[in-house]
Amino acid sequence: MKKLILFTLLFTSLLSCCDKDDNEANEVLPPATQTGAGTFACKINGQSFIDTSGGYFNCFYQLIDGEYFFGIQGKDKDKNMRTIALSTTAKSISEGETLQLLKNINGNAWGGGRFDTNTTGGDASYTNQQYTGELTITKLDFTNHIVSGTFWFNIKHPTTGATIEIREGRFDTLFTQ
Repeated sequence: MKKLILFTLLFTSLLSCCDKDDNEANEVLPPATQTGAGTFACKINGQSFIDTSGGYFNCFYQLIDGEYFFGIQGKDKDKNMRTIALSTTAKSISEGETLQLLKNINGNAWGGGRFDTNTTGGDASYTNQQYTGELTITKLDFTNHIVSGTFWFNIKHPTTGATIEIREGRFDTLFTQ
């Protein structure tokens, strides 16, 4: 009888550990809205990444020296990949446009992430000609300063070399000009 109780407790404990992992992987992402809701989320290799900054991430779309720059960064301090960023360098964005995420050079859009590694501040990896993706701007409202979009991309892990898949990305926030 003691063995049966011990086995039952052990089995239940294992199931609860599995449930936690399953719940984390299946954590529901916020909906893809267009209201300035202050959300940023995606799946990283199937695991949920939901911004934990409370919607106070830095998002901007600015004209600097005659060129437009867009940027947004989400943070999830509880994940191995701490930040995910999307940006354009000397490239304008427009509602309904899908941008290819490539290398961070003038005229391109790009994506990237910062990983929690043994180095001070972590290591970063970015899209390039081999690891690409897409950013779609679903709303760009200059009156209310709302920008919303969806994204996906691949990057190479900076220490293991494994391909990291960022999928089902979405953001909906206010931007500064």
